[in-house]
Amino acid sequence: MKLGISSCLIGNLCRYDGAHSKDAFVYNILQKYFEIVPYCPEDMIFGSPRETIRLVRNGDDIKVTTSDGSKDVTKQLDDISVFCAQKIAKDDICGFILKSKSPTCGMERVKVYQEKNAPSIKEGVGLFTKRIKEFYPYLPVEEEGRLNDPWLKENFLMQVFAYKDLHEFLKNKPTKGELVEFHSSYKYLIYAKSQKFYKELGNIVANHEKKHLEEILDEYRENFLKAISEKSSIKKTFNVLLHIFGYFKKHILKEEKELLLLTMDEYKDGIVPLITIVKMFNIFINRYDIEYLKKQKFLNPYPQELALRSDLKAFK
Repeated sequence: MKLGISSCLIGNLCRYDGAHSKDAFVYNILQKYFEIVPYCPEDMIFGSPRETIRLVRNGDDIKVTTSDGSKDVTKQLDDISVFCAQKIAKDDICGFILKSKSPTCGMERVKVYQEKNAPSIKEGVGLFTKRIKEFYPYLPVEEEGRLNDPWLKENFLMQVFAYKDLHEFLKNKPTKGELVEFHSSYKYLIYAKSQKFYKELGNIVANHEKKHLEEILDEYRENFLKAISEKSSIKKTFNVLLHIFGYFKKHILKEEKELLLLTMDEYKDGIVPLITIVKMFNIFINRYDIEYLKKQKFLNPYPQELALRSDLKAFK
């Protein structure tokens, strides 16, 4: 499983000043779970250290120049960005973490300088990032700074692992029955993202129009990737918890039912983290041997050691 990373974030000395921007979460945590593939388009063409570059407003367009304005490097940087973006598919990347504020890798709010001595405006997107989004509109992409937000971090990593699962599933040329099984395992995770896509994916799998398998798989891929790119919320997640609760509510003791419902309400009110409910659910799922729920990716979307569901702020 490979994760693309702006090279400076893992400690490589490729910044304009010859330094790095090592990120603790990327370097210390994510390297345990992913094969890291570093990218730095600027370093590839300009080396390090190098002149700083900036995005500059040019009428309706934005160009890239050296900071003193003496050189226009837009074409050079765009050409190498296209090369690196094309390499992402060859490298089998399932997600990408970019360096924030960079004129090459920034995902949002990158400074754009005005030509006539006006203040810069944080309205830009890095050239490499633009090309990534153009080539792979549903590839999970985040900036390292935004991953300090537990909610964005949880959503991003859930998306990455689901993206990887789908990619590996389709690579093995699945049968219709295997598609049904795959979709069933993602039922509640998709529901927690989007009821709209949940219905659309269900219709695709049902195949009432009797389409060929290749066409079904293409449609399923696009809509699945759209679905997992949606952000979850406490409200949507709570609805999924109610659905799962329905599988064993008639079997458990009255006191267990009351405690579970109370704890679910506490999750909805932001008092307890989601992992508390999941652990309680697993007790009953194992007690009553509910195979369908054991296979649900919603209950186990990524390695537990990441502890993403232990943070109250991971849901809003």
